[in-house]
Amino acid sequence: MIRVALPHHLRNLAGVGTEVQVELAGEATVRSLLDALEADYPVLCGTIRDRSTHKRRPFVRFFACGEDLSLEPPDTPLPAPVVAGTEPFRIVGAMAGG
Repeated sequence: MIRVALPHHLRNLAGVGTEVQVELAGEATVRSLLDALEADYPVLCGTIRDRSTHKRRPFVRFFACGEDLSLEPPDTPLPAPVVAGTEPFRIVGAMAGG
């Protein structure tokens, strides 16, 4: 099981706590994780990625093991600690403004 930490507004939307657990069948990549997350929590479809293009929404960032994975290709493998469940995959709402 992969742990996914969600920002406050997505937790409220999905009606979950700080983290959810997602099971992946097959290769553990950013794309497969987000596909599984949206399958388990359909209310999140379109909030993290665009519904048609599946590109990351502006102001949404992905972090794992202290690294920003937001600009990496979607088929980037997840770090081993995330796959093992010892570290969470974090989805963070970025802030803008002054």
